Amino acid sequence: MDQAEQLRNIMKRQSQQSKVARVITVTSGKGGVGKSSISVNLAIQMSKLGKRVIILDADFGLANVEVMLGIRPKYNLADLLFKGKGIKDIITEGPKGIGFISGGSGIQELNHISRNQIIDLTHKLDEIDSIADVIIIDTGAGINDMVLEFVVASSEILLVTTPEPTSITDAYALLKTLNRKPEFSATNSTIKLIANRVESIAEGKELFNKLNVVVNRFLNIKIEYLGSIPQDT
Repeated sequence: MDQAEQLRNIMKRQSQQSKVARVITVTSGKGGVGKSSISVNLAIQMSKLGKRVIILDADFGLANVEVMLGIRPKYNLADLLFKGKGIKDIITEGPKGIGFISGGSGIQELNHISRNQIIDLTHKLDEIDSIADVIIIDTGAGINDMVLEFVVASSEILLVTTPEPTSITDAYALLKTLNRKPEFSATNSTIKLIANRVESIAEGKELFNKLNVVVNRFLNIKIEYLGSIPQDT
């Protein structure tokens, strides 16, 4: 079994078994589309529904989640990977009782972690099953190897885009890259698109339809429309 398959099996097992946390990976092809904002607000809404939620800020070295929450954590992923801390030690409490694991800010070592270290991290996620019903993984933007490792391994993927042409193009580029990866299983994964910062419900549906036409024509991937979020200054 290769490393990618190990990673995929770990995360799918976490999503599919009844006694472990549900894992949701939030990603995007382009930065600045509201991915981290959606991750945080989704966590808060799930907490209001009585779920125990933990966000993993997997945009390593940039720490978007802690900035949005206005909280400076004592520990981050660097302490887990390089300084011997346990994964429960680096969970910081946020609003509405959600927990989050900081990706660290300005820590160069986190930009160059290996696939083995990512696999080790997903193993450690098993340790927080007892304190979480939902784990939300907020990836970095783009199609770099680190992002793809989490997306390929996930059985539940939320793809965030906006009506901007570059955002739609980059979302398709991410899907195209996934389609080319032999370790990605389209049958065992669901990809749901969120149209963010739209002017109307109709614009959100039109965005999805445009992308879906191209995906159906050229890729062996299915995407679903989860809904839209209106632009609000």
